[in-house]
Amino acid sequence: MSTVIITGGTGLVGTSLAKLLVSQGYTVSILSRNPAAHKSPSPSIRYAAWNITDQTISEEAIRGAKFIIHLAGAGVADKRLTKRRKREIRESRVNSTQLLLKALAKIPNQVEAVVSASAIGWYRETTAAKSVETDPPDTGFLGETCRLWEEQIQPVTAMGKRLVILRSGIALSNEGGAFPEFKKPVRFGIAAILGSGRQIISWIHLDDLCRLYMEARTNSQWTGVYNAVSPQPVTNKTLMTELGMRMKKNFYIPLQVPGFMVRMLLGEKSIEVLKSSNVSCEKIKQQGFQFIYPTLDAALRNLLHR
Repeated sequence: MSTVIITGGTGLVGTSLAKLLVSQGYTVSILSRNPAAHKSPSPSIRYAAWNITDQTISEEAIRGAKFIIHLAGAGVADKRLTKRRKREIRESRVNSTQLLLKALAKIPNQVEAVVSASAIGWYRETTAAKSVETDPPDTGFLGETCRLWEEQIQPVTAMGKRLVILRSGIALSNEGGAFPEFKKPVRFGIAAILGSGRQIISWIHLDDLCRLYMEARTNSQWTGVYNAVSPQPVTNKTLMTELGMRMKKNFYIPLQVPGFMVRMLLGEKSIEVLKSSNVSCEKIKQQGFQFIYPTLDAALRNLLHR
């Protein structure tokens, strides 16, 4: 069976995606700065060396791969957005992509397709009209980061390789990311509604996101940019009150956290937290993709009863 390289393979999406690939008979090669530090959960998952700073990569991994799923990049929500952290976020995406391009240009390989991550941070604030893939990028930090990220990977098409870029919404999972943070105050009976609560959140269940990567990788009809979001975005208030009702029945208190407090606590990250992102998934639906969890109700029933 074919070998798939995953960059950023130890993160939330990469870990789940590697398991899914192995379950379908694929071999997975996860690029890591220190391969020896990882204990493989499966004989079909192995670790290969790369170093983004030194711009070095395992030739064997490149030679043996048929597909690349490029997820590498420092987490946006992990730390406060200082100038240093913003530089790290951008450089981790740009430099890792440049290393892949150099490797594919220099090392003989059989890579057919590259599926690269991006994010709906590309888009400007939207409420009524849904953002679509042809919309221009936001001029803020995340919009500019996504633009650079996507531009850097484009040259793979000139190498004759099919390129798919998935702009992901907030991935809902119990294993990490934003969802455990949403649940924390609810465990104490508080549904924390941020700012006005009217800001729209475009989300996707992690299982559906991984299935999207699988489909984009194998289906030759997929090419270009797609929004990886569910069909039914919700407001922050809807998400938090639904969580409150499901986790605490009637024993919770909706608590409005004013926008100025969110800005004090989160700094520049508050821009995205309070931003309305109403993003369309019509393009992937037109490709025939069917969601397992198309609604918040379906996603929460799954995530809160595992």
